Amino acid sequence: MKIVVCIKQVPATNEAKIDPETKRIIREGSKAIMNPFDTYAIEEGVRLREKSGGEVIVISMGPEKAAACLREAISVGADRAILLSDKAFGGSDTWATSYVLAKAIRKIGDVDLVICGKQAIDGDTAQVGPEIAAHLDWVQATYVMKVEDVGPRSIKVRRMREDGYDICELDFPAVLTVLKDINTPRVPTLKGRLASQKMEIPVWKPSDIEVELDKIGLDGSPTRVVKTSPPPPRKTVTKRIEGSPQECAQQLVRELRIRSIL
Repeated sequence: MKIVVCIKQVPATNEAKIDPETKRIIREGSKAIMNPFDTYAIEEGVRLREKSGGEVIVISMGPEKAAACLREAISVGADRAILLSDKAFGGSDTWATSYVLAKAIRKIGDVDLVICGKQAIDGDTAQVGPEIAAHLDWVQATYVMKVEDVGPRSIKVRRMREDGYDICELDFPAVLTVLKDINTPRVPTLKGRLASQKMEIPVWKPSDIEVELDKIGLDGSPTRVVKTSPPPPRKTVTKRIEGSPQECAQQLVRELRIRSIL
């Protein structure tokens, strides 16, 4: 089975800043991490390979420093990685990003399964995975919480919904977006870290994946950010409780009951 896992490097949540002119996140100079939801996608890809054989290929679109996330993926079991990096990709919204990723998946060829985290913490749109499926015209299942079974031609998964779950069987090729409930990501081994540092990560440009330039970057992005604003500050009141431990506990219970009523 050939599995492609799509990952993203995102700003640390306490480091994110917005450019007042472009209304986009300023990524240069900020601390970056792997999107937390993508760690579960990598782990599930590695588990499926361990069960069914094949290889796990991790791809990411971003600046050159995004290679650090790809090496992190290799350290926990991915077989190889590809970085999609070029100034022409800059400013892409989810539709343009998914178009680029879909083109890369086409270039890799003979892919059975694409796995993505449910969403990225810097946008929270949960759109890229489904849009990859749309560009490829493949079947998809979102919010996958468990892989029930996998065969040579199909995969059976449990996907969450508001009032329960669905059991879906998808023929290959297919696209999945997974929840953090699906597994517990493994910790990289020393051997894995050393291997990841030695691994050569190819960098693909627009010409390498034959994209149409008017479909990537700002020009290929139908989304326009008109306005951004920080969330309103929370109204908090600090109240000091004094007395013996028993008196403090009783007073705390009273306060909690009052606030639950309000």
